[in-house]
Amino acid sequence: MKKLLALLLALVMVVALAACGVTTENAAAPAASSSEEKTEAAPAAGGITLFNGKIEIADALNHAAEVYEAATGKHVEVNSVGGGVDLQSELKQRYQAGNMPDIFTCEGTPDFSNWTDNEMLVVDLSDQPWVSDTEAEFVYEPTGAVIGFPYTTEAIGLAYNKSILDAAGIDPASITGPESMKAAFEKIDGMKDELGITAVIGWCANAKELYWSTGNHMFCNYLDAGLARNDSTYFDLMMDEGKLDLDRFTPFAEMVGMFNQYSDPALLVSGNYDLQVSGFASGKYAFVTQGSWIGASLTGQYKELYDAAGNFECGMIPYAFIEGIDTILTNPPSHWAVYKNGNVAEAEEFLNWLAGPDGQQIMVQEAGLNSPFKSCTVVANDPFAPTVADFTARGKTSSWHFLEQPANMAEDYTGAIFQDYAMGTINTEEFIQDMVDTIPTAVGK
Repeated sequence: MKKLLALLLALVMVVALAACGVTTENAAAPAASSSEEKTEAAPAAGGITLFNGKIEIADALNHAAEVYEAATGKHVEVNSVGGGVDLQSELKQRYQAGNMPDIFTCEGTPDFSNWTDNEMLVVDLSDQPWVSDTEAEFVYEPTGAVIGFPYTTEAIGLAYNKSILDAAGIDPASITGPESMKAAFEKIDGMKDELGITAVIGWCANAKELYWSTGNHMFCNYLDAGLARNDSTYFDLMMDEGKLDLDRFTPFAEMVGMFNQYSDPALLVSGNYDLQVSGFASGKYAFVTQGSWIGASLTGQYKELYDAAGNFECGMIPYAFIEGIDTILTNPPSHWAVYKNGNVAEAEEFLNWLAGPDGQQIMVQEAGLNSPFKSCTVVANDPFAPTVADFTARGKTSSWHFLEQPANMAEDYTGAIFQDYAMGTINTEEFIQDMVDTIPTAVGK
């Protein structure tokens, strides 16, 4: 009887795994798999699937798909995932199951390499009309082919609540370097009760929850802040030689140490993204270390908190850890690629529609995205849109390179060091030394 029950249980598990599209074999990188190792699903007629890794724009994308279908009769199925899901692992499983989406998300060179290194599994989009309308496309360097569609650009800077800064008598434009930043932090800290805030800054270094924020978004300011968009000096030094420039990294480390000192203690190590952003939305912090993408959360997920806090004006200043750093970082957070064995023609048609006026109306107005297309005249209804547009118009933006570093660098290496620093188990000098010791291994040098 026990053997019969065990057999039945095993059969049930096999059926369940099959129903979920799960294979019992290891999901190897798709480019390394032969055609005999997978079953390629034939493209479905009259429809495409888009695999979206930016969960906060799911509703707007679904609406875009509905409007597109009403206009063209062609169906777009949007699959949105987020919340820490490993996008590339999910895509590899779908590839092995013969269930690849027609359009899918890639975050920088390491992700694209899964689909280009051994076999070119993505479409060359260089001849598409939208390419001449943007400077944010993803280019495959070996051939110069355009293989990534930019659905938005985002900005990384030190975000602030202008109402709090006004009440404290601080002009954000006056914060131009470490001394003026320290003076502003000290003044606000001394007025916390008067201002009705919890902490000067909402900064979280939880290595499990926010390694991507510390090891990617914060660290990339060391790599890129203040540089021309085509300047990759410090990134190249790190990747080619496994080295940090200590004249630049030391003041960066000191700025991070100040954030540790003035952050909300309840958030600093044990918090998470939701607590950080909702805390800023509710007016608990004068500053927050997240980028322009949180604007959609202020007017969406946390709208009630933001309304109760007075719908305060938001802005950004550069992470000026060296006097004179005057740029914020702007780039697409990821791109969409077109799978070469899918419904290529329909996928291209949909992307061209999204880049046009009807698609941009939804993507900018409803999703709250900054358009990467020069012809777009729609202005985002987003708290950070004016400041991002201002920095962009003045030419005060730098590129970012964290998407080009090893995909596991933040999660497996640098994120933990930021957390140790926040916990106080290492001091500034030890933080610097730990980074110096770890970077060569993290980048494979």
